[in-house]
Amino acid sequence: MADSRRKISEAKGRHAENIASWWLRLNGYRILARRVRNPRGEIDIIARQFGTIVFVEVKSRSNARDLDHAISAYHMRRVVAAAEVEAHKYLRAHDIMRFDVILLSPWKLPRHLKNVYHQG
Repeated sequence: MADSRRKISEAKGRHAENIASWWLRLNGYRILARRVRNPRGEIDIIARQFGTIVFVEVKSRSNARDLDHAISAYHMRRVVAAAEVEAHKYLRAHDIMRFDVILLSPWKLPRHLKNVYHQG
């Protein structure tokens, strides 16, 4: 039963990432990688737009109001930690790095939150 739920959750996650990837492409981004995992965490999408490398976390919920609580500071720190390991593979001289979140729910346009994490 738990294995079945995990497979369903995995399929929903992949579907959400596909939608987010298309949204990014339609808005001028080039997808460089998806589902990048390392010991420090996972990055759903790595994209480029001009001189910016964007590490994107994708969250999907069955209703839009649940999305407001889908991302925690702890979760974003794990994405940032994973990005620190991977950044050298994608960054060019003078590129900037940014962390975005794309929130998805049925029958709504994706909500793209840019530059959501600032290290301090």
